[in-house]
Amino acid sequence: MSLKVLVIDDERPALDELIFLLERDPRVGEVLGCASATEALRMFQDLEVDAVFLDIQMPGLTGLDLAQVLSRFKSPPPIVFVTAHEEHAVDAFDLHAVDYVLKPVREERLAEAVRRVVNAGATVPSGDTQIAVERGGVTRFISRSDVTHVEAQGDYARLHTVGDSHLVRTPLSTLAQEWADAGFVRIHRSVLVSLAHVAELRVDAGRVSVVVGEHELLVSRRHTRELRELLTRHIR
Repeated sequence: MSLKVLVIDDERPALDELIFLLERDPRVGEVLGCASATEALRMFQDLEVDAVFLDIQMPGLTGLDLAQVLSRFKSPPPIVFVTAHEEHAVDAFDLHAVDYVLKPVREERLAEAVRRVVNAGATVPSGDTQIAVERGGVTRFISRSDVTHVEAQGDYARLHTVGDSHLVRTPLSTLAQEWADAGFVRIHRSVLVSLAHVAELRVDAGRVSVVVGEHELLVSRRHTRELRELLTRHIR
């Protein structure tokens, strides 16, 4: 593995530090740097890279602006946002970034970002969506296909994966609309399940439930018929 990487940051010390750390990674073969998104666009006229490490807040064209342009490329490079600002994580998720690293950058955290770049093509199923989640001040991305079910927690939602869970600042009602086409169905006013992860449908004395991973989740009477029909179509 010998990645060719472009680093973009308008602050010279931050740019030099990131270049230095990336050059220390054995998976990275060449690191190029530039000080603005506009300069990067000019470079892309004659340049192909395996990944872009990109600051967000820059004069003129921002990192998010550049990422939107790159997303229209026939083969857009994986993007890792490197920023001092946590509040842009949702926008980064919308642009399908492979990682979101907060400054000051630790070498071991950057190594994890490089690993995600290396695995980007292999680990993200075609059409899958990456979801920004925060824990302990660190923003990471999980694949929507790994989410087994979702529980409402007020104006938030808790995403469950096998052996873990993550709180996101999105209401369950919003996810129910946006994720319907991805096979997520409401089984209760406060619960969504992924049809792909439903292992069993249980009926006991009129009580209907589904088994998802290690969880048995109750299905409300209102949603029972719709769930049966959806599961039947999904199995076919």
